[in-house]
Amino acid sequence: MTPPGEGPALPIVVVGAGAAGLMAAIHAAGGVAPVLLLERTPDGGRKILISGGGRCNVLPSVLDPRDFVTASSSNTLKKILLSWPLDRQRAFFQEVLGLHLVLEPETGKLFPEGNRARDVRDRLVEEARRRGVEFRSSTPVGAVEPHPHGGWWVRPEGGLPAIRAGALILATGGLSVPATGSDGSGLRMAEALGHTIHPLYPALTPLTESPPRHASLAGVSLPVTVEAPGTGRRTTGGFLFTHRGFSGPSVLNVSDVAVRSRLEGGHAPLTVSWTSEPHEVWDARLREGTGTVGSTVRPRLPTRLADRLLEEAGVESERPLYQLRREERRGLVAALTRWPLPWTGDEGYKKAEVTGGGVALDQVSPRTLESRRHPGLFLCGEMLDAFGPIGGYNFAWAWSTGRMAGTAARRSMEGDPPATGS
Repeated sequence: MTPPGEGPALPIVVVGAGAAGLMAAIHAAGGVAPVLLLERTPDGGRKILISGGGRCNVLPSVLDPRDFVTASSSNTLKKILLSWPLDRQRAFFQEVLGLHLVLEPETGKLFPEGNRARDVRDRLVEEARRRGVEFRSSTPVGAVEPHPHGGWWVRPEGGLPAIRAGALILATGGLSVPATGSDGSGLRMAEALGHTIHPLYPALTPLTESPPRHASLAGVSLPVTVEAPGTGRRTTGGFLFTHRGFSGPSVLNVSDVAVRSRLEGGHAPLTVSWTSEPHEVWDARLREGTGTVGSTVRPRLPTRLADRLLEEAGVESERPLYQLRREERRGLVAALTRWPLPWTGDEGYKKAEVTGGGVALDQVSPRTLESRRHPGLFLCGEMLDAFGPIGGYNFAWAWSTGRMAGTAARRSMEGDPPATGS
């Protein structure tokens, strides 16, 4: 930063105009230093625009740090995530941005009343501009380095002149959905500056089956429970058969277990329970019920799926229940309640909602997100080693970390100590 009385303050430069970067710029503004927001795409906020099917699930209605995944300290994650409580985040969107959020009861997600993701992106941009943030779009950053006399050199690509910053916020995201502009550049910069980067992997991504033996079920969807035995991971939600494999919230939310096992040379088993009823209930129903196997199973499942499960269990749908042998009954109960998901791969970063891994949380202050290696450098959003399930959780992380980094950067330029409250 520029010492008081020695000319105008150097700017706070924010690299990346996604969810975390926009929030960081908003909260960095209003101090002694101007704020400059650099974005590699022509507009920014592209993941906001495509989220929630174009509706943008801004926040979840409940936020539990235990639902998040990190290879870093879970206690540090909790401190960072809860630094901006959920009710205050909601108040910001409603009272500051003027976006009324509406609860979708069946999913617990909060959407903007107009169900338009563009409203969310545009209101964030408008608020940043209102606070005096200068935007420079189509300005990819190739490198950052400490300035020998304090602050930072920020070097855009394409021969553009270097920018000297008093403080620097990296909010470039990870590798997920590269079509939105995510290319991992900020993570490479952070690593070049000596930060520990936990291994990266696509998370919240559909799983594939090769060859796609269940492609004939494409389009079949239903609520299920998917479990990763031996890991403690269990998710309940929608399941969707695709032409290439399996998707839906229940699959996405546990896909990281499969992806990481594959990258480590293994194959983590996943099992599916197709109804909310446990194996004891199904066993009793098949053992004590009347009618045929098909008339018992079909009313409780989509017909195509019911017929496929019966086929895989080797049981004819017209068999009377009283004719089922014990081994047949047990095999069918297993198919209904512990079906082995035959995944062989995943859709990778192309369709991943977020990037797993990233800058280890012990590399930043949990109160400010300032780098422990380089004063004046702040890291936020998807770059950090943490992600939550789908449903607004990762936006809550982006909003919270962006606010923390922006506020701390502004205070650092003013010479104020970091805030200790939320």
